[in-house]
Amino acid sequence: MEDTALVKTCRVPARHGYAVEVSPYFPSRLACATSQYYGIAGCGTLVVLEQTEAGIIPFRSFDWNDSLFDVTWSENNEHVLVTSSGDGSLQIWDTANPTGPLQVFKEHTQEVYSVDWSQTRGEHLIVSGSWDQTIKVWDPTVKESISTFHGHESVIYSTIWSPHIPGCFASASGDNTLRIWDAKTGGARVIIPAHQAEILTCDWSKYDQNLLVTGAVDCTLRSWDLRNIRRPVHHLVGHSYAIRRAKFSPFHASILASCSYDFSVRFWDVSKPDSLLETVEHHTEFVCGLDFSLHIPGQVADCAWDETVKIYTPACLTVSH
Repeated sequence: MEDTALVKTCRVPARHGYAVEVSPYFPSRLACATSQYYGIAGCGTLVVLEQTEAGIIPFRSFDWNDSLFDVTWSENNEHVLVTSSGDGSLQIWDTANPTGPLQVFKEHTQEVYSVDWSQTRGEHLIVSGSWDQTIKVWDPTVKESISTFHGHESVIYSTIWSPHIPGCFASASGDNTLRIWDAKTGGARVIIPAHQAEILTCDWSKYDQNLLVTGAVDCTLRSWDLRNIRRPVHHLVGHSYAIRRAKFSPFHASILASCSYDFSVRFWDVSKPDSLLETVEHHTEFVCGLDFSLHIPGQVADCAWDETVKIYTPACLTVSH
């Protein structure tokens, strides 16, 4: 990135960033799930950060005795977050109660790589995806999962609720498929052989209930229209290593971002023939976490294995679309 003055950086010493999510309530607050020793061994720390005029400052931190791989904010309590861990558990934290987790869910038998809180109105459910090849749906007020989903034939890397359709979520797996599930019926509604490689991430369009994006080890992004899954709507090439996370913009229907093991974050406009808008290269290690601010148009947060969290507005998003 050329104008580094726009970048705010927070270093999280001896912790490697896996996921970052901006609070849906507080424009200045974000959470980062981190791990010691690159997530291979050691403990994990949930770091809650506050963005100020001067930079990014720590607000709260919570330690867990295993790596933390993902984080999601509650959609009905501004102080509550959920993390997922290498020991097969999910932890519910309260920033107003900094002593320890409010609750721990432990049913998965291997690493839980993905956790997401439903955004549809009147629905307060958590979905988790694990390397044990199962997906579980949780009601945070109930001590055990309310349903378990089987079908993937390899590890599950990503589970994301539809922002439009209650009880509907997507999952991406090492079995090269993107699957769309109905929490009410318990089955996969759609199975898309989306890449000929492990799929590490998926996300829903905030503007089109039928549009999703996938990112894979084959270094490509593909977007899919659920009404016609025979071929992708878009095929985006540019990354040189596996794509770790992809996110649609909450402000522009055609814009999405992706981060990769090639140390870069890329911004795309799928409405344009030449879709790549900008490549940001401000990390020195794998970039694993990425999120758009829901409050400040164009603002992005990311985190990497180089022990840093960065908040910035890429040049391509400072002009109106």
